[in-house]
Amino acid sequence: MTEQKHTRKEAIALSYDPNAENAPKVVAKGKGEIAENILTKAKEHQVPIQEDPTLVELLGQLEVDETIPEQLYQAVAEVFAYIYQVDREHGSRENNSGK
Repeated sequence: MTEQKHTRKEAIALSYDPNAENAPKVVAKGKGEIAENILTKAKEHQVPIQEDPTLVELLGQLEVDETIPEQLYQAVAEVFAYIYQVDREHGSRENNSGK
């Protein structure tokens, strides 16, 4: 019998309010079914999702409500840049479709 390696899905949700916080913080995290729930809620609320297993592994070491350490600023900044780009594109499409 061969043993198959099954990796459980993992998700980390970040939040950042530059007017209230010095750095983004972890607002939810989980593996397996909890990760699926985080991703489902993100999709329901049209929150952009970016897959980066290495970053998820690093952020997974943090606790909920913990701000990200300075060493991860660059990587997380890239995620937020992606999210802002998706938001702009989505807003542009809505404006062009008359919504």
